[in-house]
This record gives sequence, C-alpha cells and structure tokens, in this order.
Amino acid sequence: MTRILIVEDYKDLSEFYQEFLEEDTLFTASDGEEAVELYKQNRPDIVLMDLKLPKKSGIDATKDILKIDPKAKIIAITAYGSTIGSKALEAGAKEVLRKPVRFNELKDIIEKYKSI
Repeated sequence: MTRILIVEDYKDLSEFYQEFLEEDTLFTASDGEEAVELYKQNRPDIVLMDLKLPKKSGIDATKDILKIDPKAKIIAITAYGSTIGSKALEAGAKEVLRKPVRFNELKDIIEKYKSI
C-alpha cells in the first residue's frame, strides 16, 4: 500500500483526492507548515502538493521536505500559470499537474512514482 501525503487547502478538493486514492494510506495537510511536519512524522512515498497554500507556500514546503529527504517524490498541483509550475520544478518537484486534475492523469502519475 502506497503512503500518500495530500497537501491541499481547499477542503472539497482534498476530499476528492481522498476518495480517489482510498486504497492507499493517506495523510492530509491544509497548509505548508503542516505538510512539512506530517512528512517528518510519516515519511510518505508520494506527496501531492498544492502550490498556493496558507502559512507556507507549496514551493517553500517542497524545499523544506527535500532538505529532510532529498529523494522525496513531490508532485506539484496548481491552477495557476506555467511560471509557478516552473518554480516548483526548480524547487525539486518531480512533476507539475494543472487543475482541474483529470482522474487518469493523476492515476498515471501516482503509478509512475509508486514503481520508482
């Protein structure tokens, strides 16, 4: 079973991810600071990281998680333009998904990183 940290401040979207990924072990955070703490405590296999978050941005949380674990598999998710996506990749995210995320796209990305 894959351990996935979902970092999303929009409750409905977080619940959507949880329903879609119900077969996996899930942890949820609603801001960047909580994401870093949950990563430290649980060491998930994959992180789904929204980039626009309260308290600490997804980009800063990505950087902090990668300081803890340089091999962390972080998938950035954003509704904003390619500039923020590029910043996420520069920060160390493995991929960037655009909202609205399609089921098959999310499934394919998770399967890809489960096997790495």
